[in-house]
Amino acid sequence: MNLRVVIADDEPITRMDLSEIFREAGYKVVGEASDGFDAVELCRKLNPDLVLMDVKMPLLDGLKASKIIVHEELATSVVLLTAYSGQEFVERAKEAGVMGYLVKPVDEKYLMPAVEVAVCKGQEIKKMKSTLEHIKEQLETRKVVEKAKGILMVKYNMKEEEAYNEIRKISMNKRCPMKQIATAIIINDHLG
Repeated sequence: MNLRVVIADDEPITRMDLSEIFREAGYKVVGEASDGFDAVELCRKLNPDLVLMDVKMPLLDGLKASKIIVHEELATSVVLLTAYSGQEFVERAKEAGVMGYLVKPVDEKYLMPAVEVAVCKGQEIKKMKSTLEHIKEQLETRKVVEKAKGILMVKYNMKEEEAYNEIRKISMNKRCPMKQIATAIIINDHLG
């Protein structure tokens, strides 16, 4: 598996036990934190696959730390492991965007399947976000190229295909993306 894990819990014995469980399961424990602040900082440096986070910790609690980690995309997946099972904590966990919520004491046979599912879901979401960003970039490029084509068509009385081929030719000659050439054409038109 070789997934990278950060464990955040204010109890040293709990951290030690969890580290052992994860190492035996083939995970690589890359960092341990005793409070939420350190957990966030470790994630900024290490960008782990999984953060196993206690809720009640000093300085910055696990829910707030999880929210930062999820919002800033500092880890693929966050799972809370806590003694608190109240609905208020569960609601806050959902708002924070964590992938799992387990109540202590948790048996290893329940922990590992929940963690594996959480990491898998985190990876799927990461992949979807990447695909979405790629699609957005393609759409933005298309809009800019269409606008530049329109400018060339009007300014030089070109047909649509000719305008597209001109942008493409300049792009290849200059060895830069068509979007950059199209943007230059648009800027030049507005300033000219």
